[in-house]
Amino acid sequence: MTLALLAAYLLIGAAGWLLGWLNLRHLRHNAGLVPEGFEGELDSETLARSAAYTIENNRLDLIESLAGTVVLLLFLFGGLLEIYDRWTASLSGSFVLRGVLFFLCLSFVQTTIDIPFSLYRNFRVEARYGFNTMTPRLWLTDLLKSLAIGIVLIALLTSGALVLVLLSPYWWWLWVWGFFAAASLFLMYLSPYVIEPLFHTFEPVDAEDLEGEIRALLQKAGLEVSRVLRVDASRRSRHSNAYFTGIGTVKRIVLFDTLLERLNTREILAVLAHEVGHWKRRHLLKRLVVSEAAALLCCYAAFRLMDAGVLPPLLGMESASFYAQLVILGFLLSLASSLLTPIASFLSRRHEQEADRFAIELSGMPDALASSLVKMSRDNLSNLHPHPVYAAVYYSHPPVVERVRGLRKES
Repeated sequence: MTLALLAAYLLIGAAGWLLGWLNLRHLRHNAGLVPEGFEGELDSETLARSAAYTIENNRLDLIESLAGTVVLLLFLFGGLLEIYDRWTASLSGSFVLRGVLFFLCLSFVQTTIDIPFSLYRNFRVEARYGFNTMTPRLWLTDLLKSLAIGIVLIALLTSGALVLVLLSPYWWWLWVWGFFAAASLFLMYLSPYVIEPLFHTFEPVDAEDLEGEIRALLQKAGLEVSRVLRVDASRRSRHSNAYFTGIGTVKRIVLFDTLLERLNTREILAVLAHEVGHWKRRHLLKRLVVSEAAALLCCYAAFRLMDAGVLPPLLGMESASFYAQLVILGFLLSLASSLLTPIASFLSRRHEQEADRFAIELSGMPDALASSLVKMSRDNLSNLHPHPVYAAVYYSHPPVVERVRGLRKES
């Protein structure tokens, strides 16, 4: 069974690398073609830079993926998990404390592996193409803040879940699921006021006319938000975006300062109408329900599999701690989620199409939404020629050329 799991993992990984190669080959073949709807917005130099940027990012992603694969193979199939499990057992006799240390140390290892790739991506790739505005000091500060937040969250969530396991050996799967679901909702309320301000400065949109038009648009949609804010995203990157954050009474609209600088008022309103579409069509709620239902199923499956004692033999281990078995379950879940990626991507693209249609109905400005997508694609050096199969498997949004073509037809 161990060899079958190894073969399945390598086969899925190879399929992903093959799709990545097809995507880059398709881009190279079409790199000089100006897509329909982008005429007059792109020149040969921008197209060349876009292709080069995509290729360089994909190469780095491939190297990072290969490094992660090597580490995972050594850890799971090379015997390191068993060694690590015995080592953490020597740190504490407490079931809860040992579990916290087990997952904290794994988190530190993952962060350490990620650091060189983050540095290279920000200060070589992003800087080379004019996107990075982050200083080394700011990068380090962000890293330390993320580590501190991660330590607190891992300690609280892990200890809380393990206490529930101790208190209810036969029903812990249900209580742990409820605990994590409640914690997720709490963090959705807390994050806009406690976590996000640790990294960014949020200020009210200083253009009164724009804020008034935004609120009028939201009122037309029957949506109330607590604040319309501008975030200093340009301190870290020249990429642009806009998003909703929070739930219930703490809903807020956040606009990147880079987006406010590049788009005109009609385009900003059209982008926001798209984001409103996600909310009005209850996409967030639908995804939350599906994810929580899947989480409940996974918790129950974890209980049954761990109770049956079938997990350690899958990796050739005679025995494994509760925490090591969770790692094995996580690996199995990653295999299953890889197979479900095309379905998740398809459903996400449907949501994006619904949000586009809602934006057209709400704002009546399909041309403005199309021009905003063209500008953001140009400024972000987006890949305008993805391979159709690659896009079908991995793209959470319809390819931007398709979106622009569809919006132009509505103009």
